[in-house]
Amino acid sequence: MSHQSDAQYGRIDSMLAEIEALVKVESPTDDLSACRKVVATASDIAEKILGTPAQIQEIQGRPVFWWGATQPKVILLAHLDTVWPHNSFSPVWSVEGNVARGPGVFDMKAGFIQALFALKGIEGSVALVATTDEETGSATSKAFIKDISSKAQAVLVLEATLDGKVKTGRKGTAMYQINIHGRASHAGLEPEKGINATVEVARIILALKALENAELGTTVVPTMLRSGNTTNTVPDLATLDVDIRSFSMKEFERLDAAIKAFTPENSDARIVVTGGFNRPPLETSSTLELYERAEKVAKSIGIPALGHASVGGASDGNFAAAAGAKVLDGLGAVGGGAHAATEWIDTSRLEERSALLHALIKDLLND
Repeated sequence: MSHQSDAQYGRIDSMLAEIEALVKVESPTDDLSACRKVVATASDIAEKILGTPAQIQEIQGRPVFWWGATQPKVILLAHLDTVWPHNSFSPVWSVEGNVARGPGVFDMKAGFIQALFALKGIEGSVALVATTDEETGSATSKAFIKDISSKAQAVLVLEATLDGKVKTGRKGTAMYQINIHGRASHAGLEPEKGINATVEVARIILALKALENAELGTTVVPTMLRSGNTTNTVPDLATLDVDIRSFSMKEFERLDAAIKAFTPENSDARIVVTGGFNRPPLETSSTLELYERAEKVAKSIGIPALGHASVGGASDGNFAAAAGAKVLDGLGAVGGGAHAATEWIDTSRLEERSALLHALIKDLLND
């Protein structure tokens, strides 16, 4: 593209090589040693691209990548953990034409590398920060993200695009675990003496689905279910995980009250509910100002209009907005298949998106 130079933004093969290196260090959230390894690898890449390594911080026992200013005016926010257990992809990395595949390539290791290259030649109060527990709700990094975001002028989130569009709205999330305690008995000899936790949880699953509100975009999704120990025993324990998403805080309040009011059909059974509200919604009041600015920047460097969308998935941008920061999300890779075996990026768009981020950072720093 005429508006960028290889010297400033790096060549496509260089960007791909660094994405490959990062993807090959598989980093499922629950593997702490793998997360430490991916952050160390990212720091090595930063030193190669930007001349200095990252500072690796420890936030509540988890590694966090930090490159740049200590009190940044502009924060580039990323994560380096993935949803994929080791050996989920075979091969781990592949490229065919303009399509590259691998665990976490779209969500969001390519976005992280785009940000590193975007920082080439930038001077000023900016930092690239990447956590390692985003995919499981950012339990250890939530307060940290809110703290640094509250002091920043802008938080640019490197989550993947939606078909090239940036993200100006995200649903909030709540996560619950519902445990049903019953009583075990022999399923053949005396099932009547047991309290069947599977039967109780089945009724709760149907009640949860009835709580959805399609008009408001509120989803209530029973996800992981575990029940019983042997095939010939009345189950004495069932455990159900529930994923709730909505654009409305009132909806979260309604659902929390409903879930905590569940009672068992069999009065001798016991229901224990843990969890609750996790990420607040990312509302357009926090994002449209930066979106309009990004569109002007894109036009100034010859990139077609970006477009924007509101999506169901949450990100750490939700926390940044809750802290009062101006936020723009979805500035990462173009591609698709987040959390799916088809996960891929369009390699032909890497330089363009990195160039956009570079120009947007400069524009923000020039205020």
